[in-house]
Amino acid sequence: MKANLAPISTSSTRSSSSPWEPASFDYHPLTRLVFGPGTLSRLGELVRELGGTRVLLVTDPGLEAAGHPLRAHASLRDSGAEVFLFDAVEENPTTVHVEKGLAVARKNHVDFIVAVGGGSSMDCAKGINFLFTNGGGMSKYEGFGKATKPMLPSIGIPATAGTGSEAQSYALIADEHTHMKMACGDRKAAFRVAILDPEVTVSQPSAVTAITGIDALAHALESYVCTKRNALSQAFARESWRLLEPSLETALREPGNLDARSAMQLGAHFAGIAIENSMLGACHACANPLTAHYGLTHGIAIGILLPHVLRFNAPAVGSLYGELAHEAGLLNGNLGVACESLARRITDLLVVSRLPTNLESCGVSEGILPVLAEEATQQWTGKFNPRPLTEDDFVHLYEAAL
Repeated sequence: MKANLAPISTSSTRSSSSPWEPASFDYHPLTRLVFGPGTLSRLGELVRELGGTRVLLVTDPGLEAAGHPLRAHASLRDSGAEVFLFDAVEENPTTVHVEKGLAVARKNHVDFIVAVGGGSSMDCAKGINFLFTNGGGMSKYEGFGKATKPMLPSIGIPATAGTGSEAQSYALIADEHTHMKMACGDRKAAFRVAILDPEVTVSQPSAVTAITGIDALAHALESYVCTKRNALSQAFARESWRLLEPSLETALREPGNLDARSAMQLGAHFAGIAIENSMLGACHACANPLTAHYGLTHGIAIGILLPHVLRFNAPAVGSLYGELAHEAGLLNGNLGVACESLARRITDLLVVSRLPTNLESCGVSEGILPVLAEEATQQWTGKFNPRPLTEDDFVHLYEAAL
């Protein structure tokens, strides 16, 4: 992993002309990573190692045909654990989904939680854990560190290469009434183990590969330049970009290519670590209101907005974008076009993925843009964008994407 850092001076004072001024960070890895083809079969062994006997298995019905929940169930059963299934998770889980899963957990007195699926299953599992162990509703935990009691041990098994939720201590749960997402974080909510089995992602439809892959790329790009970036988060974000950028096309063209699938899973996970140790930016702030008002799939909204956010940020972090553009072989030594080369690369990937490239094609009308912009200013991720945004700036971003 290339850090590309200049030597640190031993002087007690910092020169204002120093090429690298290290930002402070507190790295506290919480999740053991088990990676490799076939590692899903180790689930029962790992749960037993952590003392689990009564396991809530959280997943979504869309995975049933692929058989992954059944494989997870079989591994748990073979380890001697009792398994209680909650498979009613839907995309962008709300407080209602968490409450339904909580009812299953309480009824069966579980002592362990396993999530198999995309980011929605991961988030819902964390949400259930908050309420099962600490009580109350999800709004009680919005922010960070609000859980006062221990939480159940848990394992996350991503079936997509996208959110990196298995590497994070936050649950993103939408309020059922307002549809606005709440970020509920606590170190105790992090999965004890993340199992990355690239074989699990082979069966997903190409559209899912594309949508989740674009989201993961955005995680790498935004966390690399956000105001909370630091040496460690940037190292993970850069390696994430290096793995994801060339592998998405290969995974779409050759769905059974385990090398590409492996790179996608590791890249998404590394981006998740980068987010956990820094933050995101304006692209995610723009995407959430689109999902709330139009039901637009998160990754599609992200992909449409990302090129325009890159261009907006260029005056503030053009040199950082240049590093990533160079990593992808998109530059011939001209840093002045780094941002534009990245923006065009993302648009090209959208075209290759057969995803929309503008909001108008998704049914978004110009009249709602001020409403979307007002809501985007309230999103927590936008506050960490490297170039500050006003409400008018958000309107202009939406206009550019229309």
